[in-house]
Amino acid sequence: MAMSEADVERARAAQLPEDDVVGVLLDQHARIRDLFAEVRTGAGEDRRQAFDELRALLAVHETAEEMVVRPVTKKVDKSVAAARNDEEDKASRVLRELEKMDLHSAEFDSRLTDLERAVSAHAEHEESEEFPRVRAARDEHQLEGMGRKLRTAEKVAPTHPHPSTAGSPAAQWTVGPVASAVDRARDAMR
Repeated sequence: MAMSEADVERARAAQLPEDDVVGVLLDQHARIRDLFAEVRTGAGEDRRQAFDELRALLAVHETAEEMVVRPVTKKVDKSVAAARNDEEDKASRVLRELEKMDLHSAEFDSRLTDLERAVSAHAEHEESEEFPRVRAARDEHQLEGMGRKLRTAEKVAPTHPHPSTAGSPAAQWTVGPVASAVDRARDAMR
């Protein structure tokens, strides 16, 4: 049986040290793919829970990448960093639209399919263009430090999309923790 893209990402991540930033991100890419499938096939409350987890993971994942990975990429190749930030900004805007839609509408399904395609292409660009540049620019010790910093950033990252901060690590570090507190309180009240 052929391995899914998520299985391939998990296998690649398993070959790297536990805290390696690329390994952490590959594991997250695999989980994001799984969650898209769960939202597509889910019904009722299961679909809502899968979408809420997907939305939160995408928001946290992209914020942490912009805070920790993107500055390294920008030093190595500004055009790659700019392209990834642009993709994330567009995805954040679509995710924000999806949050406001009826999860059982045809429009939601159509926009979710568009988002899944965009997020998949974004992950593939990161894995083929950005991650190799980051790996080449940092030694293993630095990559593991970045992985730990990424996990820390995720703890203070917003759980809902905030397109106004996309592409700005300074805004993510400044506005992110406040937006995160508001988002996490809002999530707890749901």
